[in-house]
Amino acid sequence: MKQNLLLAFAFLFSIHSFSQVKGTVTDNNNKALPFVNIYIENTYTGTTSNEDGNYELNITKSGNYTVVFQYLGYKTVKKKVDINSFPYTLDATLLDEEISLNEVIVNAEENPANIIMRQAIAKRKENQAKIQSYKSDFYSRGLIRIKDAPEKILGAEVGDLGGGLDSTRSGVIYLSETVSKLEFLRPSKLKEKILASKVSGDDNGFSFNNAIDVDYDLYNNTVEIGNQIITPIANNAFGYYRYKLEGIFYDDRGNLINKIKATPRRENDPVFEGYIYIVEDQWTIYAAELDITGTQARIPAVDKITITQNFSFSEKDNIWAKISQNIDFKYGILGIKGDGRFTAVYSSYEFNPGLTRKDFTREIVSFADEANKKDSTFWNTIRPVPLTLEEVTDYVKKDSIQIVRESKTYKDSVDSVNNKFKLGDVIGGYTYRNSYENWSAGISSPIEAISFNTVQGWNANIGAFYTKSFDDFERFFSIRGNINYGFSDDRLRGTLSATYKFNNKSRPFLTLSGGVTTQQFNASNPISKALNTGFSLFSEENYMKIYENSYVQASYSNELFNGFRVNANLGYQRRKALFNTTDQAWYPKDDKVYTSNNPLDETAYGVAPFDTHNIMKFNLTARINFAQDYLSYPNGKFNVPNSKYPTVILGYEKGFASSVNDYNFDQVKLRVTQGLNLGDKGRFRYNAKAGKFFGGDDIAFVDFQHFNGNQTQVGSGSYLNVFNNLPYYTASTNDSYLEMHAEHDFNGFLLGRVPLIKKLNFNLIVGAHALSTPDNKPYQEYTIGLDNIGWGKFRFLRLDYVRSYQSGFQSDAILFGLKFF
Repeated sequence: MKQNLLLAFAFLFSIHSFSQVKGTVTDNNNKALPFVNIYIENTYTGTTSNEDGNYELNITKSGNYTVVFQYLGYKTVKKKVDINSFPYTLDATLLDEEISLNEVIVNAEENPANIIMRQAIAKRKENQAKIQSYKSDFYSRGLIRIKDAPEKILGAEVGDLGGGLDSTRSGVIYLSETVSKLEFLRPSKLKEKILASKVSGDDNGFSFNNAIDVDYDLYNNTVEIGNQIITPIANNAFGYYRYKLEGIFYDDRGNLINKIKATPRRENDPVFEGYIYIVEDQWTIYAAELDITGTQARIPAVDKITITQNFSFSEKDNIWAKISQNIDFKYGILGIKGDGRFTAVYSSYEFNPGLTRKDFTREIVSFADEANKKDSTFWNTIRPVPLTLEEVTDYVKKDSIQIVRESKTYKDSVDSVNNKFKLGDVIGGYTYRNSYENWSAGISSPIEAISFNTVQGWNANIGAFYTKSFDDFERFFSIRGNINYGFSDDRLRGTLSATYKFNNKSRPFLTLSGGVTTQQFNASNPISKALNTGFSLFSEENYMKIYENSYVQASYSNELFNGFRVNANLGYQRRKALFNTTDQAWYPKDDKVYTSNNPLDETAYGVAPFDTHNIMKFNLTARINFAQDYLSYPNGKFNVPNSKYPTVILGYEKGFASSVNDYNFDQVKLRVTQGLNLGDKGRFRYNAKAGKFFGGDDIAFVDFQHFNGNQTQVGSGSYLNVFNNLPYYTASTNDSYLEMHAEHDFNGFLLGRVPLIKKLNFNLIVGAHALSTPDNKPYQEYTIGLDNIGWGKFRFLRLDYVRSYQSGFQSDAILFGLKFF
């Protein structure tokens, strides 16, 4: 009975508009053909059929039309119709295309496919330049399914994913649509105004199916799909592809179409495999069916991605333009498997309408008012690709479930189950939620936060928090507290902070905090508590050096205007030196003892590196992202940094009103960082820092500029902010400094060409690091390493050889790095 009611609702939900041509497209065996292009001849008014072969073509006026049905592998069909009333049903049956090699004259000296592709590559820029700008309508639909989902992943309950999973643990977990207006200006200006947005199961949802994310122009040398993927007609394509002419056929206009199979020369290169169709004499793209693996795209969870593009010719404009695109993918990781598809339809083109750069701002996506409030009548009128029964059912089911799930009764019942204390909460911590009122509170586990250092001995933290969200999470308020007890120094310390986020546009944050804590002399925390615990207990190497800080602080951050964000904090601090209180070690060594907690002198036991003092600290930082684009969603602003320009960070730090006069100081800072994609050559990144102290001759060692060193031979985090063969505090300075890091990831460009090694799919990475201060001779590090080491989809290891110089060769080391997806 419930199933019958659901189907009835589904039928009502999917009632077709009465101002459309609709029908079904099948092959000669009466099998439905999905994603057939259907359009009015000599126009870009069109659509595609859905997975069931059904289509709807938006024609609102009576008259005579020629409807074209175009599908790769099948003969194009044209049907002339005289439409007097709506709805008008027009079915079509397509026959297999006769692809032949009989008319191809094979030149024994050169592969005919190579001749064709050389012509296409030679005409690439010319053909691309025919469309300098355009306006168009855009429709996108995204669907993601999951199959046989596990009940738990790494011990965490998966649930039913918002009602997406049925009793077999399978179903649709994401379904959304957008209808937009696009404006494009070559080479890369693309602006999208979203007129309507729909997300299954969320009547306030805003789809992220943006045109920018699926703007794959095969006329470019590369397209970005996780990795920079080299296209079959790139300038250097012959270094990456082999080509074979599979056959030829003629389209409905009599154009000869060459079907070319493109095959990678090397298995793991960032390239496609599949078919590209080239129009003879014009050497333009007629269509493409291209696959790429997750390994090639550097998206480990994905098995395969298939991109299908279809183009149509306008006699009026003498232009071949993309009218549809499908992105199909299969994925699987940690026991989860599934597939999905993103469908895009471009229509109502207006080519070269005279757009200029003045017509574009940094806002690349915006929403019309009430874009997410359109009803089913609107969608049935404007949706160019009809929903399948699966999609209709998902909308109806999740929309009905949403009403229930948003109720207080339902949320309270779910919370009552989830809020029960479980044995695992002793290790992972406990959280109590009130989903209806959008607040939660909890405590962390003291077991999870146990660590060891030579000052506190074994110490444990227990934290508590309360968070309240407002306006669908655009604003929130949170309070966090933490208590730490050191068993060796018998000292209880604690901190408390309160944060308020004002909005989700410029994201202003105000934080008030205070308490007593231990912290490393280098505020960047160059060694983690876990690593320090291990090296201390097993090797008697206590690399972590800490002091006690009693403080009260106010912090504020905000994006004052697009691309310009400021962070400011003002606080009072009382800093006190600490000393070792334990020599405990699990494997003590006769020839080794713990060093002192004084980073200036490892033998200075009981000697403080600075005097106990009070000081006021002020920090102001400005972060500048030049030419930053952004997406304006009704519920927030989402920034898209521009990799063509560096990010610049300006800083000013002041210590004043110190109880020790010599400890007052000023410091100015500059940081420049950037990552550059170099196409098939990989990715180059750099990070440069410089600074200067004023009046800092005798300041406390706490306030020196410290540089991230590493004495553990274990790499973690960014390699662009650390000297992996430098002791932690040997280069600290209270004067001027210049710090530079650079790294290039060849991304398979070199190792992918080496026989046998290329099958391992490792990446070669080289790096250079330099540091200059007045008190030390210039220091340099050079690294060469392998990344992406592992097996299958689990590539979590990086291995580097590090060699350092300071007035000649200093030392070398092997560095092991772990990363997790």
